[in-house]
Amino acid sequence: MSSADLRRAGLLMSLGAGQFAIGLTIAQAFHPGFNVSHDFLGDLGLGPVALLFNASIALLGLALLAASPFLFRGFRGRGLAIAVAVAGVGALGFGLIPATDADELIHTVFSFLAFIFGAVSALVAFGILRPPLRYVSAGLGTVSLIALGLLVTHFIVPILDRGWAEQLIVWPILLWAVTAGGSFFARSALARDGPAPAGPRSA
Repeated sequence: MSSADLRRAGLLMSLGAGQFAIGLTIAQAFHPGFNVSHDFLGDLGLGPVALLFNASIALLGLALLAASPFLFRGFRGRGLAIAVAVAGVGALGFGLIPATDADELIHTVFSFLAFIFGAVSALVAFGILRPPLRYVSAGLGTVSLIALGLLVTHFIVPILDRGWAEQLIVWPILLWAVTAGGSFFARSALARDGPAPAGPRSA
């Protein structure tokens, strides 16, 4: 396990997801008439906040793509690295190809890549993260996939319109990327510094 690779992967994941969470929040606040409970996030990619939103999610995609080779080397495994890379491709395409009438199908394909493989990344990380974070990771991935199923099947309960369903897909993935990335960074720092010297323990 390479501590340097884990540190780089964790930093990229946390910064990428963190900046998009901020960009998404600002875009939703300043997009005229945007209804969080009903409107799709793709609507933010058109109009006055389009540049902010599209650039922010494209940066998220680039960060995930850049993190994936470090994850591969850091854990000597392919599952998480591949899932994160595909989610990065989806996020990058989501930002580069807005949901216009001509490109709506391509935009939708990229969005599903980001949604599905973002959630799968959280589930795959169950086998890598340590308790209790591994259970939090699995829970976030499960919530995201359930919300995606509700959105696709149009099985929307009275308090969960399509906008809220998409929010429940995206925010668990962002929370996972920030927390898992922070865990990878912290683990690499501990590995680099070595075990703490023996001594009296505080209460």
